Amino acid sequence: MSDFIKKNIYLILLFIITLSIGFLTFLTFIDKGFIELSEQNLQFLLVINIILLVSLFIYIFIEIKRAIKNDIDKDGLNSNKKYITYFALFTLIPSVLISVFSLFLFSFALEKYFDKKVITVVNNSYELARNYVEEIRNKIQSDIVLIAFDTNKSKKFLNDNQNEYKRFLNTQKLIRNVDEVHIIDSSKELLFTTLNDAQPYIPPVDKALNLVLEDDRPLKIINAPNNISAAIMRLQNFDNRFLYVVKYLDKDISRYLTESEEAINFYYTVEEKSTGIKISFAIIYIIVVSVLLFVSISIAIRFSSRFFRSINNLIFASTSIGEGNFDAKVPEVKTDKDLEILNKNFNLMIDRLKNQQEKLIINERHEAWGSLARKLAHEIKNPLTPIQLTIDRLKTKYIDQLNDNDQSNYKDNLKIINNQIKQIEKLVNEFSDFARMPKPIFYKNNLITLLKENIKLLQELDNSIEIIFFKNQEEIILNSDKEQLSRVFFNLIKNSIESIHQKVEKDSNFNKKITIELNDYDDHISFIVIDTGIGFKNLNTNIKDILNPYYTTKKNGTGLGLSIVNKIINDHNGNIMFFPIDNGAKIEVIFSK
Repeated sequence: MSDFIKKNIYLILLFIITLSIGFLTFLTFIDKGFIELSEQNLQFLLVINIILLVSLFIYIFIEIKRAIKNDIDKDGLNSNKKYITYFALFTLIPSVLISVFSLFLFSFALEKYFDKKVITVVNNSYELARNYVEEIRNKIQSDIVLIAFDTNKSKKFLNDNQNEYKRFLNTQKLIRNVDEVHIIDSSKELLFTTLNDAQPYIPPVDKALNLVLEDDRPLKIINAPNNISAAIMRLQNFDNRFLYVVKYLDKDISRYLTESEEAINFYYTVEEKSTGIKISFAIIYIIVVSVLLFVSISIAIRFSSRFFRSINNLIFASTSIGEGNFDAKVPEVKTDKDLEILNKNFNLMIDRLKNQQEKLIINERHEAWGSLARKLAHEIKNPLTPIQLTIDRLKTKYIDQLNDNDQSNYKDNLKIINNQIKQIEKLVNEFSDFARMPKPIFYKNNLITLLKENIKLLQELDNSIEIIFFKNQEEIILNSDKEQLSRVFFNLIKNSIESIHQKVEKDSNFNKKITIELNDYDDHISFIVIDTGIGFKNLNTNIKDILNPYYTTKKNGTGLGLSIVNKIINDHNGNIMFFPIDNGAKIEVIFSK
């Protein structure tokens, strides 16, 4: 998910900006936004919406095209493109249908919103609230006239007595059903009142008092504090005294009246701008649907490419294997777990087929060379015996007939012939050994003991070479043929010693060292030899060719040693690998358990 967000960060920002401008346009149409509702502002917002919407479409088109090019076209599978197309259509068609239905439903609901019955209810609710307030204000105007009449008439009775005034005013309060009755002067100072000491006194506004200073008529106070209806009137029989009466409205009536007024203003604003609201709603819906469609197509492309790329790789790999190329591999790509397991198993199968093919080729090659070696040994060995007998007769028959000087030359020549015959016999014996290579007899052998015996034997060839032995277990057991494995260890270490000797002939100033490692792991045993000899740098051919029979780089070598070693290793379910390294060579043998 985080990769998807990082990859499409600019698209997400463009989507958020476009969606925000769309909502701002919608709020402006209904006069609820921070931008003033005007034709110029609305036109400006609509132009911005169109530009952003077109930009969003173009960006989505480019991104989808790029994703198809990177994730689908390079795989080259028609089925991949087909499923992407189907997925996109199955997402697009319901989205379009839902869009049309939603816009129709919104338009229908908006028309019902402006139904005559709804308009009647809205208007009547506001009129009822306003009439209620007006009725209370008119009533208090008549009440104040009656209270003023009684007060003027009771001037002598009241006689500026505080208690009498309070009792009189409280009586008027109960009779007229008002909440507060005050007698004040022109400075709005409270002279007599029905309030208790703890109750707050709210004086009338200055403008209202100024209007009744010289006028005996009662005055409704229109701009009284919230939830209060009040009236003020000058008392004719008193100097500088005014009657101030207060009636509390329902505590929520002012709020209801304000809300009703706002609601009716909003209602008619929406009715006037209904077309623009539909347009802005359509823009918002198109923005959301477009981005959701892009997300669904992107997910489809990614899912399809992950799936079909693995299938495509398997197809290419199987085709290569069918053509005999066992070096083909299925690339390891991040995909579903089951497909990853399939790819891994397919590669393991290729490795096993390749190993089996190599073993089969090696066996066939050894059989062919073995057959040739038997024939050569037979053909060469047959004439060696009569040649040797003839040399012995020549030596005994003619040696006495020669003078001393000729006898010496004669013996030297016979000796040279004998040496060459022995060389030929040695070669014939190696041919015979190679041809008669027996099948291994498997027993459980401790490879550490076997290897130490060979190291001890080989160290006597040259004590100046340092041989270091590492192991990760104290005992490493392998079901093997002891004699044949001993021959493998002996030959490989001996080759390293001879490689160091060859290097000494050219340069004696280096560290003569052979490092041997024997490690036991869960599924295999690893035998490694690293030397500081001449290595494989002078080879003019493939490094694997040194395993072929009769291939040698030594002056007096027959080229059968490594070939026999390779056959023994293959018979023990193993592989041998050669690695050129700086200032030396590395040989690794892997025995599978």
